[in-house]
Amino acid sequence: MISFITGKLAAKSPTWAVVETAGVGFHVFIPVSSFNALGPAGSDVRLLTHLHVREDALQLYGFATEAERRLFLLLISVSGVGPKLAQGILSGISVEDFEAAVRAQDAASLVKVPGVGRKTADRLVLELRDKIGDAPAAGPDAPAGAASSVEEEAVLALVSLGYKRVQAQEAVRKALKTNRSASLEEALKAALRTM
Repeated sequence: MISFITGKLAAKSPTWAVVETAGVGFHVFIPVSSFNALGPAGSDVRLLTHLHVREDALQLYGFATEAERRLFLLLISVSGVGPKLAQGILSGISVEDFEAAVRAQDAASLVKVPGVGRKTADRLVLELRDKIGDAPAAGPDAPAGAASSVEEEAVLALVSLGYKRVQAQEAVRKALKTNRSASLEEALKAALRTM
C-alpha cells in the first residue's frame, strides 16, 4: 500500500492532482476539501493516500488530513459505496458534519450530499454508526500527522481487524491507562487481551 506521496504539485483540479516525485507524475484523485488545502502548482505537497485496486485499474486517492482518509476508508467499507461515491461524499460534506449526522442517525442530512439517495444514506447510518462512535478521533482540520498517536493507530488497527470503533477505543483506553508510554505493539497486545 502507498501510505503517502510527497513532491511538487505539477497540476491540480477540484477532483485530481498530479504530484511529481523523482521524475514521475502521480495522478491522485482528491476530494474538494483536499483541493482547497493544496497550494499553487509548483509548491511542495504531501498527500496521505489510499491505493484502490480494481480488475482493470490502479487508482490512487489522496487526502490532506488523516480524518479525511479515515472516513474514506470507512465509506468504501459500506456495501454499495465505491471510491468515486466516497470521494463525492467527502467533497459534499465535511468530516465533522458527516460524523455528526451518522451519530445523530440523521439520514436526511446525508441525502443532501450529491450522489447520495435515501437508501444509501440509511445504509451509511446503519453500517457506520458503531464504527464512528460517540466522538470523532481527530478533528476534520487536523494536519496529516496529527492522528498518528499510539492510541489512534491502535484503534485504527483494531477497526481494520473487524472490531467496532467504540469497542476498540474502549479497549485501547483501558490498555493505555496502565501504561501511557506503551509502544503501538504493546498497546495492541494489551487491548486485545481485554476484548
